[in-house]
Amino acid sequence: MGILEVEDDGGVRLVRWNRPEALNALNDELWDATAAALDGARSDPEVRCVVLTGTGRAFTAGQDLGEMASPPLHEDDEVHGYRRLIPVLEELDLPLLAAVNGLGVGIGATILPFCDVAWMAESARLQVPFLPLGVTTEAAGSLLLPQRMGWQAAAHFVFTASWLSAEEAQRCGLVWKVVPDDAVVDEAMAAARQIAAMDPDSVRTTKRLMVAARLDAVRAARQREDAEFVRMVRARLAST
Repeated sequence: MGILEVEDDGGVRLVRWNRPEALNALNDELWDATAAALDGARSDPEVRCVVLTGTGRAFTAGQDLGEMASPPLHEDDEVHGYRRLIPVLEELDLPLLAAVNGLGVGIGATILPFCDVAWMAESARLQVPFLPLGVTTEAAGSLLLPQRMGWQAAAHFVFTASWLSAEEAQRCGLVWKVVPDDAVVDEAMAAARQIAAMDPDSVRTTKRLMVAARLDAVRAARQREDAEFVRMVRARLAST
């Protein structure tokens, strides 16, 4: 069993992060495996919807801090890690659903605006601890979190690094529905199967149109964030 489990079922691809001992923190291997699973879904005509979830008590605890500086500071020709996955999310022309089964930190929260619909377990919580870490938002969160949550809810979430309960996440629109812990994957899979039964050309065309409406702005926001992240990390490294 690998760090990423991928299961195809009746037109639905279930992608499950599987590093429970590390709260599903994303190291380069897991970033790349997730990107490959989504890229593979995009190129497979049999896949019509994707569900993303985690194993154990976490959705994902975000970037593996042992590799925190690697994705934005890696300057060779190889695109990997965070820099590989986020463009895939930006361009994905398949409905992407999230089953937030537990703790979501960093990318565990900022990935949600890329998800078309998200279900969240009652006991799950979200946090974006970028400011306490001395960095800034990622994955176009500076644009997408205010769009999804509203300006004040997003500003409070980001600037205070407060924990967001499942009920609060639903109230501000970051997730669609809160469900019992043991039902979160089943709820998402049921909706995914409903989507997969639709006309595949209609599904993909509609998602492409939805993506196209915001793609340039999302890319620009992410590029601005990446530049500031590099600046901040380099400044911290230079001061040590």
